[in-house]
Amino acid sequence: MDPLVDLFSEESDEKKKSDSLPPEVEEGNIEYKLKLINPSASRFEHLVTQMKWRLQEGQGEAIYEIGVADNGSLLGLNTKELQMSLDTVMRMAHKLGANGSVLRKREISPPESDEKLWVAEVMVRKVPDDQQFLDVRVAVLGNMEAGKSTLLGVLTQGELDNGRGKARLNLFRHLHEIQSGHTSSISLEIMGFTPLGEVVNYGTHSDVEDICEASAKLITLIDLAGHQKYLKTTVFGLSSCRPDFVLLVVGANSGVVGTTCEHLGFCVALKVPMAVVVSKIDLCSKEKVEQVVKKLETLLTNPGCNRVPRRIATDNDVYSTAHNFKESNICPIFLISNVTGQNLELLTRFFNAVPKYRLSDELERKEAEFQVDEIYSVPEVGVVLGGTLTRGTMRAGDEVQVGPTEDCSFFKTKIMSIHRHRSPCRLIKAGQAATLALYGIDRSLMRKGMVVLDIGETSRAHALCSWKLVANVFLIHHTGSGIKKGYQTTLYVSAMMQTVTVEQVEAEEETLRQSQRGRIHFRFQRHPAFLRVGWRLLFRDGQSRGMGEIVQITKGSTKPKRTPSPKRTPSPSRP
Repeated sequence: MDPLVDLFSEESDEKKKSDSLPPEVEEGNIEYKLKLINPSASRFEHLVTQMKWRLQEGQGEAIYEIGVADNGSLLGLNTKELQMSLDTVMRMAHKLGANGSVLRKREISPPESDEKLWVAEVMVRKVPDDQQFLDVRVAVLGNMEAGKSTLLGVLTQGELDNGRGKARLNLFRHLHEIQSGHTSSISLEIMGFTPLGEVVNYGTHSDVEDICEASAKLITLIDLAGHQKYLKTTVFGLSSCRPDFVLLVVGANSGVVGTTCEHLGFCVALKVPMAVVVSKIDLCSKEKVEQVVKKLETLLTNPGCNRVPRRIATDNDVYSTAHNFKESNICPIFLISNVTGQNLELLTRFFNAVPKYRLSDELERKEAEFQVDEIYSVPEVGVVLGGTLTRGTMRAGDEVQVGPTEDCSFFKTKIMSIHRHRSPCRLIKAGQAATLALYGIDRSLMRKGMVVLDIGETSRAHALCSWKLVANVFLIHHTGSGIKKGYQTTLYVSAMMQTVTVEQVEAEEETLRQSQRGRIHFRFQRHPAFLRVGWRLLFRDGQSRGMGEIVQITKGSTKPKRTPSPKRTPSPSRP
């Protein structure tokens, strides 16, 4: 585990002496500074330029470790030197129009020393000039009645639950959800943080626009269904919404039951970072909670999952885990109560500190590609597409093409306006979710799973559209004799969900059985799809569950002819 995880932990003096960070690296958003005391004008300008680079690397967030040498040694500063260094960091941030806040301090004085020595950690946050706020997307999974919707209601409304589900009522979209208490659809809620890390939600602001305006960092919470019969909706939401990480909620009173393990498997299959919340700890004894946590730790450390569970009990645990969350297999475990509020502050601080997953600069420079996962008809506006920009950038006024249609063609249109969280914006970048209002589009031609591309990508778009694909797959579960030619299942890839037929199985005896790996040739039943080699996929039906990766796209714009089913011999009528 990265030494940074234990840097600020409360350990013995012998442990403190040996503590150190890994050597500083040029890439990333973490900067080490031993001391910053009265720098000259030229030195100050150099430091500001350096901070600007770290902010760019962290997509608007940078971490400064004060009192730490470049090789990672913890040398520390006395109280006066530390304060002067912190003042310099704040001046640097102010020069860039950013804000800085001290996350934590720690004393590292040797026992024989009369002078106290300190190290400190500072977060610097600046919203990029071409964005309104930093955006982190979190998908919330877990079995039904685990407390997912209640947790989101408490976080976004700023009020504790009454123990009977009052906090979750504002999240439900349908009457039957209110009556049953079970989420059946994909629901999006938001909470934010000011530049100084203060919470912004409906408890402090009246509507979405006010929350977006007041927030420097916005957390989009995607509430997904936990009931088995809505699993298709859950898998589609997880694959299409492209969350930065997943929050897996487990009820302490029920433990690891129902769809919990299946949701965990989806996260592993899609390679999404994950945190775990054990809720309802106020209903259980300490022994019961400990039993549930140990069961989770066993699941997370299995070779198939390969995560490093870490219980979060202090602020130091929060910040050290958040800074290492994306680059390691750490899986934090929070023990919370939505009724008493126990440890909820730790979870909100984690949201404040966790960085957004950084896409490569090369991906942002590529041609624009927008994955459509929602379609709306807005009066006096027309067709509005919701989804995520996976490549490049898009601006209002850009000419684009939308498809594929049944013959793998694309039709041209123009972006009239772009909105993010109901607020208009001029530009969106790769990794950001938004809605696009398009000019002159027929609603009947649109469907989920389509893409919006740059106008100049016609030839490449045709090459990536097909009725067929080949994938290397792993069959996680199957109740029958195996997957053979002619088998049908539901395939989930990116923002598309569609029935497919197996045309060929490259495996022993041309049959893929449970826990086996093989190569399968799939054919779509209803529509062609826009695909890329390397995309992760899931397939699931009543008998089987599997995951894989696309390795080949079979070219062809003509809909394959279906083989007619053999006619059944009518049974003789009874006398």
